[in-house]
Amino acid sequence: MRRRSRMSIRHLACLVAGLACAWTAHAQVLPKTGDFPSQPIRLVSPFPPGGGNDFHMRLVSNELAAVTGQPAVAENKSGAGGNIGAKYVADSRADGYTVLVSQVSTMAVNPSLYRSSGFDPVTNYVPITQINAAPLAIVVAMNSPLKTIADLRAQAQASPGRLTYATPGNGTLSHLLGVVLEKDAGIALTHVPYRGAAPALADLMGGQVAVMITSTSSVAGHIQQGMVRALAVTSPRRVGVFKNVPTLEELGMKNMTYEDWYGFFAPAGTPPERVAYLHSAITKVLKSPAIEKKILDAGGELVAGTPEELAAQLKRDIERWSRVVKLSGASVD
Repeated sequence: MRRRSRMSIRHLACLVAGLACAWTAHAQVLPKTGDFPSQPIRLVSPFPPGGGNDFHMRLVSNELAAVTGQPAVAENKSGAGGNIGAKYVADSRADGYTVLVSQVSTMAVNPSLYRSSGFDPVTNYVPITQINAAPLAIVVAMNSPLKTIADLRAQAQASPGRLTYATPGNGTLSHLLGVVLEKDAGIALTHVPYRGAAPALADLMGGQVAVMITSTSSVAGHIQQGMVRALAVTSPRRVGVFKNVPTLEELGMKNMTYEDWYGFFAPAGTPPERVAYLHSAITKVLKSPAIEKKILDAGGELVAGTPEELAAQLKRDIERWSRVVKLSGASVD
């Protein structure tokens, strides 16, 4: 009898634990709005795997199913500085099942830079939420003789046009920062655009290019592993794994604060209640301590704001970067 009692108690304990786990998992799932969602949600990055855009997309896609109760599919549709993927989502059904994960360079720069980007960032989308705010980083390979921005300036002046800098593509913030460095700081570098941050980083470490300008999230892991060295960042303050890296403002370069961001957008016409659901689900993922730490470790700061706040941020950046594009004279067919 005693053995049977012990077995019954053990069985009951396991049953209670199982029910508790099932209740916890169920409690994490947001209630549906009507019948939404009832199928997988696709998150589309307009850049290839390995860069900052892909990093932030997968931060959310890996956790979103636990919140929505539906699979989250991460897709990369790269090309034309993000225009191909952005247009793909703009042309998708406005049903809440296809969401763009994009960044300031695609949404605020490309419409001014490209003669025909294929989309309008204001009229073709409904903002959902901004993920983060992060600086750009100016980095070199760990074995580079360049140790500081002063070294970079000296070598650029000694050999005009000889130093190359890689970016994730024409018209990205990284590209325009290179233009600003030449016009405002007298550091003339030759631009080498890539189709995303990952191939650019590979060539930086392989010695094919001297410098790279990119998002902090694209290189944070390589900095932690001692493969890449950051010379400076464009943030107003030091953050995350870049806390030992000086800002350009600290180095005496005025008006050189530029922040990158990533955000979620739905096609225009998506029902407001579905946008509200997506906002609740995505921000729930973003505000978890583990995800917030990953964003901080990547050199950014969590935002996870409202759709209205992202719309206002986008408007400000379109105005700012359209002026920079005009001043630079840059244009892409």
